[in-house]
Amino acid sequence: MPPPIGPVVDTTPRPFPARIAIRGQHAVLEPLHPRHSAELWRAAQGADDSWAYLGAGPFASAEAMARYVNELASNPDYMPWVVRPVATGEASGWLCLLDIQPRNAAIELGNIWFGPAMQRTRAATEAMFLLLRLAADDLGYRRLVWKCNSLNAPSKRAADRLGFTFEGRHRKHVITKGHQRDTDWYSITDDEWPNRRDALRAWLDALNFAPDGTAKRGLAEIRAALAD
Repeated sequence: MPPPIGPVVDTTPRPFPARIAIRGQHAVLEPLHPRHSAELWRAAQGADDSWAYLGAGPFASAEAMARYVNELASNPDYMPWVVRPVATGEASGWLCLLDIQPRNAAIELGNIWFGPAMQRTRAATEAMFLLLRLAADDLGYRRLVWKCNSLNAPSKRAADRLGFTFEGRHRKHVITKGHQRDTDWYSITDDEWPNRRDALRAWLDALNFAPDGTAKRGLAEIRAALAD
């Protein structure tokens, strides 16, 4: 009897994402460009702790940040978008698609930095949703990946909230800013994505928010209801 080798799948390479603007109800994503540097510098003021687990930052000057933005925007291994919340009109953070594997239909959402004013907002959640939807629905990727420093509690909470499944830990995975980093891996697969997508849509719906802006139901609650 032959050994088990897994199910047959569609081996068509998935397309690379296009560097185009993506508009949502609460956030607009624009391909990151050096012209965004001044707005991002303003968004970063007083936010040194927000860089703790990233490979760059905090930046000592606007010029230093501009150099990094230029480097990130021109890095062929990253597809970065700046996030412009509709409520403010100010570029307030960025996020990327990276480790793009068209033949394996796998793609990572990562290198996320949101300024303090954008954290825990509908614009922040929608920005992540827009790229996940682009990858899974528009481009057909089967595996959506989230990786973070195992000490990064906010990123781990975000992965759980969005519906990623914890897969395990790569010990002593990389060195970041001179410090050892163990990396926690998460994923959403194509069979899980419809539930996660529909939950995100329902959470973002205006009917889910009270007049004071508080969400009536959390994402986990909505996912569970949709799974019943």
